[in-house]
Amino acid sequence: MLTRGKDSSNGSERRAAVGVIGPSGQAAVRSSRARIAVDAMGGDHAPKEVVLGALLAVQEFDVEVLLVGDEAQVRSLLRGDGAERVRVIHAPEAIPMDLSPSAAVRSCERTSLGVAVNLIKQGEADAVVSAGNSGAFLAIALIKLRQIEGISRPAIATVWPALNGPTVLLDSGANMDCRPEWLEQFGIMGSAYAKAVLNIPEPRVAVLSVGEERSKGNQLALEAARLLEAAPVKFIGNVEGRDLFQNIADVIVADGFVGNVVLKTGEGMIGFAAHVMGEALLGGNMVTKLGTAMLAPALKRLRKKFDYETYGGAPLLGLRGNCLVTHGRASRNAIKHAIGAAVQEVDHDVVGKITDLIAPYLAAT
Repeated sequence: MLTRGKDSSNGSERRAAVGVIGPSGQAAVRSSRARIAVDAMGGDHAPKEVVLGALLAVQEFDVEVLLVGDEAQVRSLLRGDGAERVRVIHAPEAIPMDLSPSAAVRSCERTSLGVAVNLIKQGEADAVVSAGNSGAFLAIALIKLRQIEGISRPAIATVWPALNGPTVLLDSGANMDCRPEWLEQFGIMGSAYAKAVLNIPEPRVAVLSVGEERSKGNQLALEAARLLEAAPVKFIGNVEGRDLFQNIADVIVADGFVGNVVLKTGEGMIGFAAHVMGEALLGGNMVTKLGTAMLAPALKRLRKKFDYETYGGAPLLGLRGNCLVTHGRASRNAIKHAIGAAVQEVDHDVVGKITDLIAPYLAAT
């Protein structure tokens, strides 16, 4: 069940430019190099790690970075290779990590996050990245950019590192309580993202449940599965928690409460496994140390494969603009990869592709 939004612009207007649809429905024109606004004051290690991550990004990607934050602090850190490709946009305030979304919206105009989102709205940036308060980010972006027509709620889409390639998990924390039609929309948005960014020709979409049988699950999962069977996606049914690393599905949908618990459980499990390996290398007997040392290169590759920093930012899908959140404790490497993920989302026109997948449903209603 898809819903009509207030935007009445047609598809050709949306596709006139890549990356953002303005409040009037007119697509903003941009240069070929993606312009990524970065909340320089958001995150546990801001602004230092954010600025250094931006410098790494401009050296690796074809991108222009707009660092938004306290100009004096940002410029004091902005030196070395790539600095000439980074612009600084002054914002005198920052949003605390514990500020409620409603309070953040009321006081956002002078904050680094609020100014960064405004750059998309005004057509001066193609995407925004923040390691700051994710609830505030979602609320501000929703108010300023609005959702794509037909989408009820944006969702956080996390790229999940499975054994044979990535899987998209959504919602990973934006919506704690969901309706079945929202999960249907998550499946459509996740499918569009997997096609556009992950190059999966026909993404398999599944509902996260307590059993693979269609009769298992709570009412939300059962009804969402029924709706997804008729949606414009390749729906394969239910998957269980144990399937998350097995590539049984390319897109897995759940409500934000379950999705966030799963995400953080996975992060903790990977961190625990790395800790155990380290202890075995340092604290075992000679035979154990020798065996672990021989496995070290393979273990290092495995840890890198499942490192959340490698996958960069998690897009807020469903908004009329490209917004990506990254971990609050993001290092410079994570910021770099988040900017890279933003470039991909802009270049592959994820907003337009989600709009195109939703359009046939809207025409039929």
